[in-house]
Amino acid sequence: MREHVVLLVALNFMWALPIWSQAVAASNAEASASSSPGNTVGHALQISGGDLLEVNVFDTPDISGKVRVDEHGDISLPLAGTLMVSGMTAEQAAHAIEKKLVSLDILKEPHVSLTILEYATQGVAILGEVKNPGVYPLLGAHNLLDLISTAGGLTSNAGKAVTITHRSEPDKPIIVRIETKPGSSASFNVDIRPGDTIAVSHAGIVYVVGDVAKPGGFLIENNDRLTVLQAMALAQGANKTASLNGAKLLRKKDGGREDLMVPLKKILSNKAPDQALADGDILFVPSSAAKTAMVTMQSVLPSVATAAIYHVP
Repeated sequence: MREHVVLLVALNFMWALPIWSQAVAASNAEASASSSPGNTVGHALQISGGDLLEVNVFDTPDISGKVRVDEHGDISLPLAGTLMVSGMTAEQAAHAIEKKLVSLDILKEPHVSLTILEYATQGVAILGEVKNPGVYPLLGAHNLLDLISTAGGLTSNAGKAVTITHRSEPDKPIIVRIETKPGSSASFNVDIRPGDTIAVSHAGIVYVVGDVAKPGGFLIENNDRLTVLQAMALAQGANKTASLNGAKLLRKKDGGREDLMVPLKKILSNKAPDQALADGDILFVPSSAAKTAMVTMQSVLPSVATAAIYHVP
């Protein structure tokens, strides 16, 4: 009886062993993935037209040398003729050269190593509100923060929206929102590939000038709402000498600008609805002094040009 029980237990264990092994393997894989630092992905760089390659065939200098990939993606090898290498990695191209040498009976067991000396199309274009826009090489794994830093960092007018467009998927742009708060690095762990275009958005600016406590320009996101009351709060309110009934709004319009009266006194006393402001709006609060009562909006523009720019918290 005991022998039957032992045999039954052994059979059950042997039946469960493959399932248990698969579960352990899956658990280890999941743990390995979760322990990997960040989400930055290193993409194998592919050969394309214009790249400069160095081909080394072991102990065969006659076939070795530097070759340039033509516009069709081909390279020309001594004795072996042309070979399509566009879209291959360096390792794949080396194997392709070995196969060609064998198929043409040039060498029986060739050993080929290939190095990409110059990348013609593996750069990433960084545009928009960065200090040094341009095309930068993407060699190895880099995240969004690395590349923005390479371009000199963000300008003072940069918005929080960054658009990433993959060359292979131009109709599927990825929009991420970057944060500048300490520890907020999740948005920077974005998949960046060779040939991508990174565009940093421009933050909207609303100017509040005139007889206010803190005149200046206030940065807002293009998709965020800023009203007259909020703008006045950012400017720390009007001075006692301000003429609230004479407030004006200078707004961009096709072909120029338009002057709009703003019932600021009624808005502040909750007797008129608050008004939404748009990117580029200039809210002017004049002084109540008689000599400035007839001030024109054109005379306000110089003060806007020299106004300090503040980030909205």
